[in-house]
Amino acid sequence: MHARQAGSPPVKRWRGEAAGKQYSRAASGKMESLPAFLGSLRHSVRSSFVAGSLSHFQLRRRLATWGKPLPPENEPSSKAGRKTVPPPPLGCGLGPAKDETAGCLRVQPREIRRSGKEIPRRNEPWRNRHAAVEPSHEEELRNLRNDDFPQLKAGSRQPRPPPVERTRGCEVLFGAAPCSLALARAKRSFGRLFLKARRNSPPPAVEGFARRAAELGIPVQQVHRKVLDALCKGGVHQGVCLEATALHPTDWRERPAPEAEETAAYRGSQLLWLALEGIQDPMNLGAVLRSAHFLGVHGIVMSQRNSCSLTPVVSKASSGALEVLDVFSTGDLPGLLQEKSDQGWEVLGTAGPAKAQGDPPLVSCLDFRWTRPTILLLGNEGVGLSPETRRWCQKMLTISPGRELPPGIESLNVSVAAGILLHAICSQKVTAL
Repeated sequence: MHARQAGSPPVKRWRGEAAGKQYSRAASGKMESLPAFLGSLRHSVRSSFVAGSLSHFQLRRRLATWGKPLPPENEPSSKAGRKTVPPPPLGCGLGPAKDETAGCLRVQPREIRRSGKEIPRRNEPWRNRHAAVEPSHEEELRNLRNDDFPQLKAGSRQPRPPPVERTRGCEVLFGAAPCSLALARAKRSFGRLFLKARRNSPPPAVEGFARRAAELGIPVQQVHRKVLDALCKGGVHQGVCLEATALHPTDWRERPAPEAEETAAYRGSQLLWLALEGIQDPMNLGAVLRSAHFLGVHGIVMSQRNSCSLTPVVSKASSGALEVLDVFSTGDLPGLLQEKSDQGWEVLGTAGPAKAQGDPPLVSCLDFRWTRPTILLLGNEGVGLSPETRRWCQKMLTISPGRELPPGIESLNVSVAAGILLHAICSQKVTAL
C-alpha cells in the first residue's frame, strides 16, 4: 500500500473495498496456505456486500468486531463476559438473526440504542411518499399571496369595476396640482370630479377638492383606483381626475395689452417673450412652461405648425402652470419676429457651441446683457430652428459645455436648455424701486 504524497487529493474508495482491505490486513498473519487465502477472499467479498448495504455507523460497528480473532477455548479471556463475534456467514445480508450464534448482529433502531427500551415509532409522514403529495410552486406562491392579501383569496376576489363613460367634449385632467389650479382659475368648463374611494376619512387636500367642486356645482364621484387609472390612461393621477374642456392657444394678435408691458415700454425697461417653434414632446413643452412661469416670462408664443397641443399631459408636466399662463399661437412666426424687430425688440436665437456658417454672432448666455425688450427663440428637439426664423435672429445664445462631448450628446434637452437660458437672462432683471 503506497502512502499518499503531501498535497495530493485524497483517493476516494468505496466502503466495500475499505472493509475488505481491513479484514485482509487482520488475517495476513495466518495466510500460510491456500485455504486461508481463499477464506480471506471470501470474507472480503462478503464484507463488500454488507458494506454496500449498511450505513456508515453500522459498518464501523461490524468492522470493530470482525477485526479481532476469537481467543482459543483453553485460553482465558482478558475481560470476562466479552465475546468477539465472527463475520456473518455468506448470504446473511441485512436480515436480523434470531440468535447471536448465527453471526449477524441485530440492527436496532436509534431510539432503542439510546434509551435501551422499545419506543413506539413517531408519525413520520415523509416515509409514505404516496400518502402526502408536496404542493407545487404555484400553490405555495398562491398560499403566500393569500396570507398577505386575504381579500384576493378564491371566492373573495372583488369584481372589476365597470368603466365610466366620459362626458362628451371633455378631456381628463389628472394630478393634484393641475386639477387644483384648473378649479381655481376656472378657464375651462368642467364635467365631473373623480376622487379615489377611501375607507378612512379623506385627507384635507381631498376635502378641499370636494368643497371647491361643490362651490362650482361640479358633481363629485368616489370611484375605485382602477377607474382613475383607466381615465388618465395610466398616468400618475394622485387620486384625482377632473373632466374639463380642452385649452387652445389664442392668436397673439387677439391678446389684450398687458398693463405690465405698457409700463415697461414707458420706462424703456426689460420685457421677455418666449417663442417656441416645433416643440413636439408634451413632457418637454410642460417643463418649458413651468420654467417660464417660475422665472417670470411675460408672454409665450407657439408656432401652429408641428407643435404639440395643450393636452392634459402638458398640464401635468407643467405642474399646473398651463392653467395659469396665457399661451398664444401664430401661423407666421417669421412675420412675428420681423414685427417685433421693427419695434426695437432684440431677437435671440439658440444654437450649439459650434458656430454654423452664415449664422449671427454666437454669444455665451453668461456674457449676454439684457438692456431692452427681448424675444427668445427655442427650436425643435431634433433640428432646432428653421432657416426662416434664423435669418431674423440678431444674436445666437449658447451654453458652454464643461467638457469635450462625443457626437450625439453634444446638446441639452430643450426644457433643460430653456431653464438655463431663461435664468441667465432673468437674473439681470432690474427691480423697480
